Amino acid sequence: MSQESSVHVYLNWAKQRVDEMDATLASLEAKAGQVKADSKVKADQLIADLKKQRDAFQAKAKAQAQAGEAAWQANKAQMEAQWKTFEGEVKTYFDTVGKQVEQQQAAFRDAAAAQVKAWREAADKLQTEGNKVAAAKRAEINAAVEQMKAGAAEADARLQKLKQAGNESWSILSAALAESRKSFDQANQKAWENFKRAVSQAA
Repeated sequence: MSQESSVHVYLNWAKQRVDEMDATLASLEAKAGQVKADSKVKADQLIADLKKQRDAFQAKAKAQAQAGEAAWQANKAQMEAQWKTFEGEVKTYFDTVGKQVEQQQAAFRDAAAAQVKAWREAADKLQTEGNKVAAAKRAEINAAVEQMKAGAAEADARLQKLKQAGNESWSILSAALAESRKSFDQANQKAWENFKRAVSQAA
């Protein structure tokens, strides 16, 4: 198996986080005009800090993609810490300047959409790689793809329920995003392990 194939788990993990960061930032920026005047400077500073964190995370992910699987494994804890810092800053934003439920709901909707998109893109990527494998092992890979697609549908359904519910606090919405993210990570890991196993058995 190629080095590129062996890092798909990490690439999907990082891409999901970056996409969620982008969606959250876009949502916060879109609603920045609704922040009260006395909080505007603080809101702008928090958004600027979030952008810096996103940019640093994205740069680190790109560097790791070039370095390969061993580098990913060695640096994943550091990247997890960067992600947690970003999440903490988003919470700070909502605790201090973004207390409006509408703004929190919008950020949740955008982050949830980014997560569901990441699920689907990961399944599509697995399908593409699976199409390159010998026909004898394609059934195993197709099963892994179907599991990813089913996981995406389940995550979408759970997140849709929360979107429709309406008035949950950011801590509840954030917990739902974290649960969905964890499910994605587990499904992504399992799918690519199954893929690796199928490829090695076909070789």
